[in-house]
Amino acid sequence: MKVNHWSLPNGATCVVADIEQSTLTCIDFWCKGGSLYEMKGEEGIAHFLEHMIFKGSKNLKEGEFDLRIESLGGSSNAATGLDDVHYHVLVPPEKIEEGLKLILELLLFPKIEQNAFDMEKKVVLEEIAQNIEQPDEIIYMKLLKECLTPHRYSKPILGDEKTVRSINPKQMKLFHKNHYVGKNCTLCIAGDLPREIYSIINNSKLKELKKISKETVLSNKSIFNKGYKKESIPRLEGGRILKAWKLPQAKEQVLILGAEIVATMLCEGKSSVIVKELREEKRIIESIDIDLQILEEGGLILLDASCPQQNLKIAEKEINNILKELTRDMITNKDLERAKKLVTNNIYYGLELSTQIASTLGNQALWGRHQALLKSIDDISYWTTSRLNELIFPLFNPENAFTLIAEPEE
Repeated sequence: MKVNHWSLPNGATCVVADIEQSTLTCIDFWCKGGSLYEMKGEEGIAHFLEHMIFKGSKNLKEGEFDLRIESLGGSSNAATGLDDVHYHVLVPPEKIEEGLKLILELLLFPKIEQNAFDMEKKVVLEEIAQNIEQPDEIIYMKLLKECLTPHRYSKPILGDEKTVRSINPKQMKLFHKNHYVGKNCTLCIAGDLPREIYSIINNSKLKELKKISKETVLSNKSIFNKGYKKESIPRLEGGRILKAWKLPQAKEQVLILGAEIVATMLCEGKSSVIVKELREEKRIIESIDIDLQILEEGGLILLDASCPQQNLKIAEKEINNILKELTRDMITNKDLERAKKLVTNNIYYGLELSTQIASTLGNQALWGRHQALLKSIDDISYWTTSRLNELIFPLFNPENAFTLIAEPEE
């Protein structure tokens, strides 16, 4: 697979990955326009804009984009994150040029008309209302609020009812104008590509993105608050133990890989350290996961354990004991090699489809983290038990965590 990067005069970055005989090609557009960039009082505008993008543009009526993409044999989707937002279409290789024209028309020239805006606001408000009724979402948002306030990462991507109700079309058009600009945007196309792909991209409407003198400056580095709290959660079934630790910034790829290896050793599969001891042998927990939330200004290591309510105290104590023992040679070379193999497999599994390749390369290019697609597999060999002991195990120290104990509301 050949991968090439270049930039347009307006600062937009372009990436192509030629995957011979790929049945579908992914066109993925990334923008530094996630909820991180919202001003106070307009929380939720980035996600709301993602909805409005699909409501038509200067040259596309509402619903026309979807119909035309479907007529090409394709599909589309989008996602707003804390740092960025991306939109992708999946089309047969021979339809790349037409698919690119359609997605760029939609993204660069959205209408944002009052009637459609008012209708879609109801949809977004309903999404918020449903979200805040979900026990998992309530717990997660309480955790973020406690450990990341006052940073923007501590607030929900959807915003809240008050802020979303206050947003108007003029504000949204200004947000689009300020953030959907050359240096803030990346286009990645992965699949079976025609020879003229460079000409197709260079002469597309991507070149019409406004040029700015500098890219968006991130507001402030993420902070992390250690602490401990108990909460009663409505409709929660059983007890939950959540722990969060500070994870290095997304650019620290090798350190994040080390954290992924340790998380895998601890919680992935029946023979992992915590699952084996606390679920399979002692049977005091029902499930446990550790996920990494990788963010540009500093992310989170998130542990989430479920257990019967009466087991909360003992389960928390046992988890803390295992995490404290990490620095005392409890991890064997067998544990490490197993985890390395699983992490390697996950990297390969995550790059099987053109959508996955386009997403990975697009995100890397947007944030200036150019590296070979499989470089992280080479980096796995860097991690030895001594290096994990020095650089990664301290990240999982329970004394450096924010812990949230969640119980069902009586």
